[in-house]
Amino acid sequence: MASDLAARRGRLRQRLAELDVDAALITGLANIRYLSGFTGSNAALVVYADGSDVFCTDGRYRTQSAGQVPDLERVIERNCARALAERLGAENVARIGYESHSVTVDGLDELRETAPDATLSSVREAVESLRAVKDEDEIALLREACAIADRALADLIDRNSIRTGRSEIEVGRELDGLMLEHGAEAVSFETIVASGPNSAVPHHRPTGRDLEAGDFVKFDFGALYGGYHSDMTRTYVLGQPAEWQREIYAVVHEAQRLGTAALSIAADVRHVDAAARDHVKASGYGEEFGHGLGHGVGLEIHEAPAVSYLGAGTLAERMTVTVEPGVYLEGRGGVRIEDILVVRAEGPELLTQTGKDLTVL
Repeated sequence: MASDLAARRGRLRQRLAELDVDAALITGLANIRYLSGFTGSNAALVVYADGSDVFCTDGRYRTQSAGQVPDLERVIERNCARALAERLGAENVARIGYESHSVTVDGLDELRETAPDATLSSVREAVESLRAVKDEDEIALLREACAIADRALADLIDRNSIRTGRSEIEVGRELDGLMLEHGAEAVSFETIVASGPNSAVPHHRPTGRDLEAGDFVKFDFGALYGGYHSDMTRTYVLGQPAEWQREIYAVVHEAQRLGTAALSIAADVRHVDAAARDHVKASGYGEEFGHGLGHGVGLEIHEAPAVSYLGAGTLAERMTVTVEPGVYLEGRGGVRIEDILVVRAEGPELLTQTGKDLTVL
């Protein structure tokens, strides 16, 4: 694992050379974990052009960091960013990069104060661009995170736990517990259980509303495993579906299939989005699909790339993305179907295994 982390820092070093930077101060915790293996809540990292990288955390993590970051020089200080910025200033590093999306205004002022003679420049999302392409170890963790979520949902259905008279909150809490029983470290995000008209709210928060016969019941949830997040959505019907429910489910199901089929190496993310969105529009529901088709997922629940009509760039092999079209009829109900897939030369690898045919509970 240490060699993998060193290789990641080496790839970042190549990017820093392109940006004409002598050292980069990394302050985003997900990026620090990706580059060093550290999982604590306070840290900073300097990646130098010459490879003499330095890691900093505070005294609470002295023992933990010794085990997780054995291959880097460690500094133990409470204010990690300032401590490493002072070091850069004392070393007279000429060109310092920083993560502008992570550093606060006060933090940037501090960097200017401690390294007054350096040229400061943003490295923007250089680490995130590396994280977008997963290695096989990362994909294995994502595969298991997805499997945990699959097993938990299967158990929930087998127990007849999705039934009339139970509240959204009750069902969601049971699903969370099942994910933990199956090996999740935690849930990926607050589990969404949305029933009846609430299913038309894309990011509804569960309430005390009881599930009723004839409801769509939408689940959007995931498991955290080895630091990696799964993310899936399934929509069910309690009792026999109405014709309008069959119709919009069929539209979303086909859009999801088309979006999945469009995932390929070098595909423009906007074209992938359009593959699904054009079908929804042609079916008369374009105004009811208001979000992007998908996003990257990994150490964070939302990562690059954005698979959206507002996105930019192309897909690469081993990018791991969601495909999640939806149709939401305000006041009536909505459908979303979401999987995680890995972009592969031979076609996308599906990590989410739960079936997607219209299911009546």
